[in-house]
Amino acid sequence: MIRRAVPEDVSAITAMIYELAEHQRARDKCTVTDDQIDDALFGPQPSTFAHVATNDDDRVVGIAVWFRNFSTWDGTHGIYLEDLFVSPSERGSGHGKALLATLAKECVDNGYTRLSWSVVNWNKPSIAFYESLDAHPQDEWTTYRLTGDPLGRLASEVS
Repeated sequence: MIRRAVPEDVSAITAMIYELAEHQRARDKCTVTDDQIDDALFGPQPSTFAHVATNDDDRVVGIAVWFRNFSTWDGTHGIYLEDLFVSPSERGSGHGKALLATLAKECVDNGYTRLSWSVVNWNKPSIAFYESLDAHPQDEWTTYRLTGDPLGRLASEVS
C-alpha cells in the first residue's frame, strides 16, 4: 500500500534515510534527525513531501521523499525525487514501482511536466529498474554541489 506520510512515520522515514545512506556507502555523511524530517514534512512551512510503502502489517518498508521544482522552459512545476528507498527484504515486491507510479500520478494530476531524480553511477540494479520504466538518463548534464567550507566562502562574498 502506498500513502502520504503522516507524522507518525517520521522515525521510520529517518531510519530509512540512514539505510539509504549506508547502501550508498555514505553513512558517515548522513546527519539528519527526526526533528528535521518532522519540520520539513509537517512543520509550519513544509518544503518537502513524502509517500511511504507499507507491508501487510502496516510497517513502512519504502519511502519516496520529494519536493516540487520548477521548469522555466515549461513554465510549470515538476517533482524532484530526493530519495527512493525500499528495504532490501522487500525489494522485488513492487513497492518501488508503486511509489514511482504514485509520484507520476501526482505530476499528471497537478499538471506537472517532469519527474526527475538522480542515481549513483555504480547502482546498476536501480539503473536497470529505471530504464525498464522507460526513464532516460540526462547524461548531457553534470550535477554540481557546494557544501561545507566552499559554500561558506562563497556566501561570505555577499555583504
